[in-house]
Amino acid sequence: MEYRRLGTTGIKISPIVLGTMQMGWRVDEEESFKIMDKALELGINCFDTADVYSYWAENSHAGKTEEIIGRWLNDRSTRDDLILATKLRGAMSDDINDRGLSRRHVHQAITNSLKRLQTDWIDLYQIHSFDNDTPIEETLHAMNLLVEKGIVNYIGASNIHPWMLVESFWVSEKNGYARFETVQPPYSIVRRMLVEHQMEHVIKKFGLGVIPYSPLAGGFLTERYSADGPLPDTPRSEGAQKRYFTEKRWEIHDTVKEIAKSKEVKMTQVAIAWILAKDFITAPIIGANSVEQLEENVASLEVKLDEDEIKRLDEVSDWVADYESIR
Repeated sequence: MEYRRLGTTGIKISPIVLGTMQMGWRVDEEESFKIMDKALELGINCFDTADVYSYWAENSHAGKTEEIIGRWLNDRSTRDDLILATKLRGAMSDDINDRGLSRRHVHQAITNSLKRLQTDWIDLYQIHSFDNDTPIEETLHAMNLLVEKGIVNYIGASNIHPWMLVESFWVSEKNGYARFETVQPPYSIVRRMLVEHQMEHVIKKFGLGVIPYSPLAGGFLTERYSADGPLPDTPRSEGAQKRYFTEKRWEIHDTVKEIAKSKEVKMTQVAIAWILAKDFITAPIIGANSVEQLEENVASLEVKLDEDEIKRLDEVSDWVADYESIR
């Protein structure tokens, strides 16, 4: 496995990051352990989680996923082998201050995440989204203190607008604070414009590491979906239908399917290989419900798209023509 430098930092990560949102929700603890074991065995050295995972699941709570990872880290003694990333921002309880990006909550959140993860430090600490109620100076000052204390090595941002990133860089430079070194946006072949319209320019100018989530568009870019076939009856499927069921995206879906068939590989592997071919992407975040699914996704690293295939995929998913037509 060829490891990639994470932005301008001095660390290198695997070209696929293990996403853990399913753990404690769709995947029980026993299977979660097996998936993490296999990920490490396959060479994946970066795991991504968040303090709010998996609050939405029945009989679950915020912090459950971190607790599962923490027990695995303690049981396997694997902490030194990993680049561990987590996020803060979401509501962790009914307490009105137990959420957001205030200095108070940053300190509260990191203390609790460290306890749940059973570790003394976080490699990459990310804001899960922006907090309009807290000045960016306050958040960056609090996170900078964590870096200075050695509790956090690097900081990053997820679900953030380009102008907010640029403002954060100005604040960090003015005050001598650690800056956001990574960005974590949603990005896939059926959801390109959000990143490519403006974010890509910021990414390249400031040398950001990019670890996008939802590279398979919530499962839309799999053989489970077809325009004229039965659909999975799940909440996740309902979300995919609302977001991706358009004529253009079905055309993209079918093109990915055709290329996968011609190469005798899975649609997921073509979709991931397309992302990995983008020069501004560091490593997509890939979740898995089983060891078999993880192995299938990691096998995408062996799928090489030729120039014609990349051109075909770029053209069928090109958002520029659509964007220009409505201006």
